[in-house]
Amino acid sequence: MDRGRWPAMTVTSDPEGLFSARFGSYAQFIRLMRYPQGLRAFFNTCPLLRSDMRVLDAGCGTGALLLGVYEAMVRRGLRPGALHGLDLTPAMLEHFRQTLQRRGITGVELTRANVLQLDELPIGWTDYDLIVSASMLEYVRRDRFVEALRALRERLGHAGSFVLFMSRRNPFTRVVVGRLWESNLYTADELTVAFRAAGFSTFRFRAFPPSARYMSVWGHIVEGAR
Repeated sequence: MDRGRWPAMTVTSDPEGLFSARFGSYAQFIRLMRYPQGLRAFFNTCPLLRSDMRVLDAGCGTGALLLGVYEAMVRRGLRPGALHGLDLTPAMLEHFRQTLQRRGITGVELTRANVLQLDELPIGWTDYDLIVSASMLEYVRRDRFVEALRALRERLGHAGSFVLFMSRRNPFTRVVVGRLWESNLYTADELTVAFRAAGFSTFRFRAFPPSARYMSVWGHIVEGAR
């Protein structure tokens, strides 16, 4: 991997502080980028969804991804099962709770947790049919990224799947994600190495559907099986 093409960037050492201070700006930013619509479009045709499945959103933030999964299930006539979300930032979780209340959505459980300390999750938050994560693992230190992936894989049920949405490293994302939001960015090669090291039995890169092809400039989608 040629790191010489990519000058060093400053990555925040305090993601909780960053998003506590800027959670409102973040919500506006993702709306501007049509990020929630892109995530929902992916799950509208995702073959992994089925009724009554247990779903965990690791790094749920203001709810864009977990709501995308929920809305796709409802649109497809599927019955949502247990929907759980964890995030490190209380302000983001409170924003998500208010959104759920305003929209009258019930059955979603949220908790504050660090992806590197999943043993602190509520009892029963395991054996998931599907774990999803978007724009959270960029804030895990690079030397602990594989550890975080492995911890999430271990929360999957025997036939469970993990879907990761992760920011690419390219000139566009270096400005609008790396510098603006102080995050790590990853190449496909780096993610391939990490998924192998984390012990996923199989994994593959997926594409956004045509209606959300603009999201391909921003990020990777990696689907892995326990």
